[in-house]
Amino acid sequence: MKLKIEDINRREIYRYLGYRGQTPDETVCQMIEEVLRELTRVIQPKYLYQGYQCSIQEDAIRLSDEQHNDVAIFTSMNLAENLNGCHKVILMAATLGIEADKLLQRYEIANMAKASAAQASGAATIEAYCNLIQEEIRQQVMAEGDYIKPRFSPGYGDLPLGAQKTIFQCLECTKRLGLTLTDSLLMYPTKSVTAFIGLTKNKQGCHIAKCSTCKNTGCEFRYED
Repeated sequence: MKLKIEDINRREIYRYLGYRGQTPDETVCQMIEEVLRELTRVIQPKYLYQGYQCSIQEDAIRLSDEQHNDVAIFTSMNLAENLNGCHKVILMAATLGIEADKLLQRYEIANMAKASAAQASGAATIEAYCNLIQEEIRQQVMAEGDYIKPRFSPGYGDLPLGAQKTIFQCLECTKRLGLTLTDSLLMYPTKSVTAFIGLTKNKQGCHIAKCSTCKNTGCEFRYED
């Protein structure tokens, strides 16, 4: 799967930099494009995902394998709402790799303006990569008459970051992707994502933008189209 520079949403970058609903001046835009070219040149994106049977009872989401053996249980009312009507859940993990962090570290030493642009560009780039993965999954499940729900990550709503540990175990993220968890349950390399994607027989529209469904109404990055 090839991530192209045009796949990356500039509006997301502007928003992460604090330009809410505005376009930066030409100098800032040129700097962002320069950082993006360097970022997309050095990164080595990788991903994996695995499907599980799903059953939901109140705020408990139980995942099982094809033989109906329990694999994991997650507790979250917001995740249960997101997966309502789903018969299967896909756990996914994706990363831009260590080179994104190295580039950011170099900018932090040499140019803090570029470091800020790199931080924002990295966040938008991993989201763009996850969108490509999500589209790959959507294409695969269409043949079985399934639709995908919006992806939902630990840290959204009431789903704690502690869910990362279980996802890491299920997908063997450290062994297969080289991801590690810090003591504060953040991922390294930092430009990485884990998520749930529900499969349902109920027709779904496009839902790449997730702010409208997020319960964190006070988030500084929140926006409405």
